[in-house]
Amino acid sequence: MSETGSEITTLEAESTRRTFLKQTSATILAGSLLQPLAGLAGEEKTAGKQGRIKKAVKYQMITEKIPVMDKFKMLKDLGFEGTEIHYRTKVDPKEVRKAIDATGVQVHGFLNSSRDELKDSIDQVKYYGGTSVLVVAGRVDQNNPYDVVYQQQQAKLRKHLPYAEKQGIKLLVENVWNNFLLSPLEMARFIDELDSPAAGVYFDVGNVVRFGWPEQWIRILGPRIGKLDIKEYSRQKQKDEGLWKGFQVEITEGDCNWPEVRQALKDIGYTQGWATAEVKGGDRQRLQDISERMDRALDLA
Repeated sequence: MSETGSEITTLEAESTRRTFLKQTSATILAGSLLQPLAGLAGEEKTAGKQGRIKKAVKYQMITEKIPVMDKFKMLKDLGFEGTEIHYRTKVDPKEVRKAIDATGVQVHGFLNSSRDELKDSIDQVKYYGGTSVLVVAGRVDQNNPYDVVYQQQQAKLRKHLPYAEKQGIKLLVENVWNNFLLSPLEMARFIDELDSPAAGVYFDVGNVVRFGWPEQWIRILGPRIGKLDIKEYSRQKQKDEGLWKGFQVEITEGDCNWPEVRQALKDIGYTQGWATAEVKGGDRQRLQDISERMDRALDLA
């Protein structure tokens, strides 16, 4: 074969390989999106008909200098059924366990953030009787390429998912401003490729508003959503005052279309999961206001 003929053959082979990869990738993505949603559509969802969303706050939002037991009693008085604890929060686990047993207020999750080690977070939330660990899946920047972060974060989760499954704990990846998983289609694919019942999404409603619409993400992510973070974002404040200023708006006073969000949650059968406020905390009066705003946003009153 001539040198020219060899080059043509090589080019044809490379073209065939690229076409195959594109087709395979499209097939995988389509399957990853449709299969879970089809499964949800086929269920009777009888439990969801009588379920209800449960309110919680992040533990660090409670700023009053009172004992752990009194903090839990206050949450119960204000209508909150649970809380989440960050791994950096300095609190005696035994005191927390006593407060849970005495008040019925649950520590439903543990906030691991972006730490690579997840086992201790799984053990901690298991001790509290919770069901999930919130995971921030890395960060893409000039020194951390997108494709590398994708592979690294999936490898981290795959390392810990078997243990999480054994303990009955979900590892829920949150959508945050880390320049990664920038669309619901990609986030769905990222979760599905992990191929584990313990892998899911911790969907933050407010984090999407800057560049998208929460109701669209909710419908696409569907049953992959394990829990919700509740906060707001104002595009006008972003425009007038700066990017991060957009978060400085109260729940129900930003650009989140709560009726649409509620309908989307209903459409995917999310009617009895956790919704946790992630806003500026404060004293009893401030937490009361947050509780009432969550009631209005999610129609819980």
